Amino acid sequence: METEQIIRLQPTFSHTIWGGTRLREDYGYQEPGDDIGECWGISAHPSGDDTVSGGPYDGKKLSALWAEHRELFGNAEGDRFPLLVKIIDAKADLSIQVHPDDAYAGVHENGSLGKTECWYVLDCPEDGTLVVGHNAQTKEELESMIRGGRWNDFIREIPVKKGDFIQIDPGTVHAIKGGVMVLETQQSSDITYRVYDYDRLQNGKPRQLHIEQSLDVIRVPAASPEDSVLHAAGGAAGTVTELIACPFYTVSKVIVKGPLTMAGDPHFLNMSIYEGEGSVLGTNVKKGDHLILTAAAKEITMDGAFEAIISHI
Repeated sequence: METEQIIRLQPTFSHTIWGGTRLREDYGYQEPGDDIGECWGISAHPSGDDTVSGGPYDGKKLSALWAEHRELFGNAEGDRFPLLVKIIDAKADLSIQVHPDDAYAGVHENGSLGKTECWYVLDCPEDGTLVVGHNAQTKEELESMIRGGRWNDFIREIPVKKGDFIQIDPGTVHAIKGGVMVLETQQSSDITYRVYDYDRLQNGKPRQLHIEQSLDVIRVPAASPEDSVLHAAGGAAGTVTELIACPFYTVSKVIVKGPLTMAGDPHFLNMSIYEGEGSVLGTNVKKGDHLILTAAAKEITMDGAFEAIISHI
């Protein structure tokens, strides 16, 4: 049945001290407030479990769909939907942070998955930067910089442009800087260790830091800046370009200008449209839509003029 080839999701949202209004103004999401930090566009995580919009599963949570209708996902294994796709609007700087891998999170975070993630830069200022990596050369230097609050020595900012792509492996120090908007694909995990938060206050108090956990998991030395960023802006019409393939996900960029057909995935494909409008499997789609193309979608037909990020396990 065609309706089971495509699942449209109603996102959930996170309000944060660094969020803004662009998710509503640029993407049309009907979410009130001037502190909207994150749109969880494809998520079955307990902190933001999206709802199916339309079709035979209308109103169901994605976690329930995964539990009760695994055939839609090609009977993929796992006790939880494995991926989480967000759009993040950083009006102000995010904290300097790091994520653990599966092994560390499984032991120290009640069996949670670790968090491998990647960013596609949707927009940024002319002089936009991201924090990716750090400047410590040894574990001893790392600990000295962090415990001594030598943040200017420690933090490494790298310039980025719209269309850049960055893989953030566990143990990588990172932060999205103010003015940058990204589409993030990640493991379904919400474990973040804050290393430094600019001494900001939330409700009159500093936010919790996680210094000991951070020292446990930060990789030293960090990968070089040149090895951290893939320039993926532009691209030819009618192309599907792989950006990363790692053990947890494969992420690609799709540029549709006119009819385009691509193979489906034996399990499922996540699709987030970040520019333009058109149709997918005969269903109208536009900027800001988030879809899951199920195992039943053996061949995916698209038309119109839009760009999307897709991911699969």
